[in-house]
Amino acid sequence: MNVNDIRQLEPKALWENFYSLTQVPRPSGKKEPIGTFIENFGKSLGLETLRDEIGNVLVRKPATPGMENRKAVVLQAHMDMVPQKNSNVAHDFHNDPIDAYIDGEWVTARDTTLGADNGIGLAAAMSILQSTGVPHPAIEMFITVDEETGMFGAFGLQPNFLKGDILINMDSEDEGELYVGCAGGIDADISFRYHEVEVPEGDVALKLSLTGLKGGHSGVDIHLQRANANKLMFRFLKEAVAEFEARMASIDGGSLRNAIPREAFAVITVPADGIDDIVDFVKECEELFIEEYKGVEENITFTVEQVELPSGLIPEEVQDDLINGVTACPNGVARFIPELPTVVETSNNLAIIKSDGNAIVVRCLIRSSVESRKEELASMVSSVFSLAGAKVDLVGGYPGWKPNLDSPILTEMTKVYENKYGKTPKVMIIHAGLECGILGTHYPKMDMISFGPTIRYPHSPDEKVNIATVQKFWDYLLATLENIPTK
Repeated sequence: MNVNDIRQLEPKALWENFYSLTQVPRPSGKKEPIGTFIENFGKSLGLETLRDEIGNVLVRKPATPGMENRKAVVLQAHMDMVPQKNSNVAHDFHNDPIDAYIDGEWVTARDTTLGADNGIGLAAAMSILQSTGVPHPAIEMFITVDEETGMFGAFGLQPNFLKGDILINMDSEDEGELYVGCAGGIDADISFRYHEVEVPEGDVALKLSLTGLKGGHSGVDIHLQRANANKLMFRFLKEAVAEFEARMASIDGGSLRNAIPREAFAVITVPADGIDDIVDFVKECEELFIEEYKGVEENITFTVEQVELPSGLIPEEVQDDLINGVTACPNGVARFIPELPTVVETSNNLAIIKSDGNAIVVRCLIRSSVESRKEELASMVSSVFSLAGAKVDLVGGYPGWKPNLDSPILTEMTKVYENKYGKTPKVMIIHAGLECGILGTHYPKMDMISFGPTIRYPHSPDEKVNIATVQKFWDYLLATLENIPTK
């Protein structure tokens, strides 16, 4: 037996289903293979299986004998995963399986995201559909597409597709916590157009590489004060332009709007006699960043190497406007909830900065559990880049999920947890986007809650799920389904 084979773990059905999911490429945007896989799974069990126009999959399973008078439950998860890897890893998320393995008390993946977000929730729902000895009410397994890139599956849900009374979302990431509210969000899409200009005579080209940062989920990890690769790179660039006659040729920082950027790369030119000064300044900045983030980041690496001259440069005025805009842009936590001072209320993630020779694209994801605060911070980001001469579009806004502390399923799941584990679960609001907020606009009378096992560092190659909490999550799900209230 391979000691790293996750299929040997308990609960066996859940881990076997999760392993199957790791073998199907499912990055956001690639919904056909995984959608077909889930659809075929439902049909193979002889269950009613539907797939809507946008690609969401719904599988219905009747109540077990004696449970027909209980409220119907929607088990909800999303099928896509965040495709993040370190730049030195040759992994194709569109074709390669995820290499998951056991690492002590955790399951993780080799140099890529694991997909436990939200593969564990999906695997649990699949296991309930497969089960023969588990008492449960009528079940609808509802699996959405492209949650990570804009919650498109939830937005595209049609009326009357779901019939359930209670929705249990399995996309939160701390065992022992029940989530009853979440932040809303909005994207800031920012662009600078330009025509390249010639490289000054006598300049040489250098490639800057800032790597080794932890990154993480731009919602649940934003309070950890991790370094933002884009912010650090532009801190360097501002000084390099001002003091060493540096000119920008290209920039490539961050990769996903909902992941804290871990890496940033830039190509600059400098006068040939200034190479040594830039090399020294890179080393000086690396030491400074390591010192500033001591105890938070352990592996910051900032390097420089000479490369071939680029075909052209970003015009000086655009370069300066971009540098000023990025430097001034708010990033990280903007405000904590006053009544819950450890819970983030409002934040911004300066996620992506990329150039292609014709335009520079900057993307931010702004989150808040207070709609007016979300709008205020979006206005701040918009103002900063508008002053810098960029085109700014605020798009993809989605609502938060307003807490209902009188929720019947919250009352029932609290009671079940207390009876099973002898302590009260924490009732929480998460600073991330859960689909419940959007689904609630389609089904305002549906009672909703979210829970899950303990997952750490989602949206980064360090993602891992705690094995013991997966068993606990499964046991708790079974006990909850057995105790669903009558209609």
